[in-house]
Amino acid sequence: MLALIASRRFGPLFVTQFLGAFNDNLFKTAFIFLVTFHLAAGDAVRAATLATVATGVFILPFLLFSGIAGEIADARDKAWIAQRVKIAEIAFMALGLAALALESIPLALAVIFLMGVHSTIFGPVKYAILPQHLAADELLLGTGLVEGATFVAILLGQILGGLLPAGIAGPAAVAVAILGWLVSRAIPPAPPESESAIDWNPLTSSRRALGGAFASPMLRNATICISWFWALGAVYTSQFVPLAKNDLGGSEGVATLFLAAFSVGVAAGSAGVSRLLGGRVSTRLAPWAGLVMAAAGIDLFLAERNFGGSAGDVASFLGQPGGWRVLGDLLVLAIAGGIFSVPLYGVLQTETPAGGRSRAIAANNIVNAGFQVTAVLAIGAAIARGAGITAVLLAAGLTVLLLLPLLRRLPR
Repeated sequence: MLALIASRRFGPLFVTQFLGAFNDNLFKTAFIFLVTFHLAAGDAVRAATLATVATGVFILPFLLFSGIAGEIADARDKAWIAQRVKIAEIAFMALGLAALALESIPLALAVIFLMGVHSTIFGPVKYAILPQHLAADELLLGTGLVEGATFVAILLGQILGGLLPAGIAGPAAVAVAILGWLVSRAIPPAPPESESAIDWNPLTSSRRALGGAFASPMLRNATICISWFWALGAVYTSQFVPLAKNDLGGSEGVATLFLAAFSVGVAAGSAGVSRLLGGRVSTRLAPWAGLVMAAAGIDLFLAERNFGGSAGDVASFLGQPGGWRVLGDLLVLAIAGGIFSVPLYGVLQTETPAGGRSRAIAANNIVNAGFQVTAVLAIGAAIARGAGITAVLLAAGLTVLLLLPLLRRLPR
C-alpha cells in the first residue's frame, strides 16, 4: 500500500484528489460556521436554510455537467485536465477568500457552486485514469485508497473549517489549492483512449453517458448499488448532529466522533477490500457486506433505544458501555460500506471499453447526485412528520435488501 502511494504513477493523483476534497469541505464548512455563528446567529431557521442551500448548490453541478465532464475526460489527456482544474481551483479559492472577508453570502454560494464544478470535472478523471497507470492487481487497491481518502479528506476539511476563523480559512483554502496544483504537475500523462468529439451540450452529453451505462445491465446494476451507498452515507452524515444532540443528549464533540468513526471505517474497508479479494475485481463480498450493514443498522437502532442517561461530552459518552456499542455499530457499518462499494467501482473501470470509461464514471456521478438529493429530502420529510432519527436510519439501512438481486447478477 505504502509503495503504491509513494509511486509517481499513483501518489500525485492520490494527494491531488485528497487536497481537492479537503478544500471543498474546508470552505463550505467555514461558510456554514460564519453564517450560523455570526451572520445569522439570531435566526436559526435562516442559518439552517443557508446550510441546506450550500449543500444543494455544491451538488447541482454534478447533475448539470457530469456528462460534459465524462466527454472531456475521454477525449483529452486526464493528467492535463487535472492540472487545469487545479489552476481553476486557485482562482475559485481566491474568490472564496474575498467572500469570507467581505462576509458576502451570494459570493460565497457562487464559490461553492464553482467548487462543485471543479469536483464534477475532476470526478471522472480520478477513477478513469487508474486503469491507465496501475496494473490489474493494483486497480482495486488504488480505487479503495482513492475512495477511503475522500472520506478522510471530507472529515478533516469539515473539522478544520469549523475550527478556523473565517479570516484564516480563506487564505488556508488558497494555500491548499496552490499545493494541489503543484502536486498535480507530477501526475504522469494519461492520453485519451478514444477520438470522439466532445459534446458540449449538458443535456445530450448526460443522456449519452446515462444511455451508455444503462444499456449494459452490469454497469446499470453497479451504478445503482454505488449510488445507493453514497445516498446512505449522505443520510447518515446529515443526521449525526441531531442524533448526538437530540436523541443521545451529547455534545458537538460526540457528533464529530460519529463522523470520524464513519469516515475512518469507510476508509479502512475501502483500503482493505483489495487484500480480502486478493487484488481481483469481484463483487462476491458485496452481498455479505450489505447484510452486515443492515445488521449494524438494526443494532444501532436497539443500542440507541437502550442507551441510558445523557451522552454528555466525548469522555462521558465513552465512559458508558452503551456509548461503545453505538460507536462500534457505526464503525462496523462503515467498514462494511467500504467493502461493499469499492469493487463496484472496479466493475465500472473494467467492464467498460477504454474509450468510454470516463463517461461511465460520469453517469455514475449523475445518478449518485440524484440518489443523494432524493434520499436526504425523503429523510428530512420523514423526520419533519415525526419519525425518529434512529428509526429513519434503520429504514434507510434496510433498503440494502432491495439490492441483493442486483448484486447477485454482477461478476463474482
